[in-house]
Amino acid sequence: MKLKLALPKGWLQHCTSDLLTRIGFGLNDYHEKSRSYRPVSEKFPDLFAKVFHEKDIAIQLAIGNYDLGICGLDWVNELLSKYPSDAVLKIRNLGYGRGNIYVAASKFSNVTIDALKAVGDTVRITTEYPHLAEVYALKQRFKRFKVLPVLGAAEVYLPENADLAIIAETSEDELYERGLVPLEVIGITDAFLIANRDSMEKLDLNVVLGPLQRAEIAMTSLTRPSKKAVTSTWGTVAPGTVRLALPDGHQQKHTISFLERAGIKMNGYRQGEPDCRPEIGIDGVAVKVIRPQDMPLQVANDNFDLAITGRDWLLDHLYRFPSSPVEQLLDLGSGKIRVLAVVHNDVPVDSLADLKETMKSGKLAKIRVASEYINIADKYARDNHLAPYRIVPTWGASESFLPEDADLLIENAETGATLAKNNLKIIDTLMESTPCVIGNKNTIASKDKIAQVLDILKRGL
Repeated sequence: MKLKLALPKGWLQHCTSDLLTRIGFGLNDYHEKSRSYRPVSEKFPDLFAKVFHEKDIAIQLAIGNYDLGICGLDWVNELLSKYPSDAVLKIRNLGYGRGNIYVAASKFSNVTIDALKAVGDTVRITTEYPHLAEVYALKQRFKRFKVLPVLGAAEVYLPENADLAIIAETSEDELYERGLVPLEVIGITDAFLIANRDSMEKLDLNVVLGPLQRAEIAMTSLTRPSKKAVTSTWGTVAPGTVRLALPDGHQQKHTISFLERAGIKMNGYRQGEPDCRPEIGIDGVAVKVIRPQDMPLQVANDNFDLAITGRDWLLDHLYRFPSSPVEQLLDLGSGKIRVLAVVHNDVPVDSLADLKETMKSGKLAKIRVASEYINIADKYARDNHLAPYRIVPTWGASESFLPEDADLLIENAETGATLAKNNLKIIDTLMESTPCVIGNKNTIASKDKIAQVLDILKRGL
């Protein structure tokens, strides 16, 4: 029986690769530029290693899919703060990825914890760590609080849309550069070796666990991915200003092209490392850069008037909240992707009909559907009568889940080349998605400037 090891993709990958090389694991094709999700160890042929997005690793160990894993302690504690009985054991601090989880406020707000307690108003907390945030708020005994979960860029929501951010950073200096003031440290982000409790009790993990436990470590800092500083605040803009959200990530290049066609010259919205609050050069418009996945909910909550996101993320939001006031206002047209149903090449099905027949025959008793699009995936499984099924949420690197940890993947692709490289095949197309401008139909008429901004944006169509 092979021992199963979950390894991180992303900012921890380089140091993790160095550690495994130093202790003689000899993993091939595990480095920052690799697109392989299954590195092989020449020294340990009975070791099965797989690469995941760091946020998924603690969950994979908790449900027993993997015996050992390496990820940041922040994601382990985020899981255990909600599910303290989960079968994840903290084995050892590996000495890199050092940083803290800070409670921070905007430098423009002069907020203190004691002041928030005294006022008694609802304390708004934005974070990638919603479970840790809830534990913190209860510990502080805030009379009322609201946690605003986001997938990233939590600092951008301060001070207009939130009072506090719970955020991971390498140092206090990094926080100050992003326009934040640290108020408290509530955790660390150091890379940890973790294990599944049942595996520790029932399996002999020493062949792999021993070298990792004996390895010499030196506590070293590892700078988190750079983020541009927040240099201004929406608190200084006039009432009636249109609040526009622009995307980071892979949608950014299409948005830049669209804005250029519309004759809009941005200052600070550079591909790969945009400022959090770039200048758009249109009077009465203020811009923030956030994750496109977060935009529909933020528009629905009236934190933005307009946003440019993908139609896929809009639909994922609407499938969860059918009465949401968010609607598509403009289709940008370019940057088309497809949302696809995908299986591994070893699975003997070539279409949705084949998959349903396989399930009907009993060869696949229960289907595991992995996706970042939780609500699209759930609707697809229900509409196509794939019961019994289970949705497996992912944070990225979703191709790695097939075939060991999921049977079906709902994923987006521009060309399909990455799917083919990972030995996956398409069996169905759910939709085509392009970037679009969205707004809140309940508030869109409240500002005359919104119609003017939409007219400007239409020039880029």
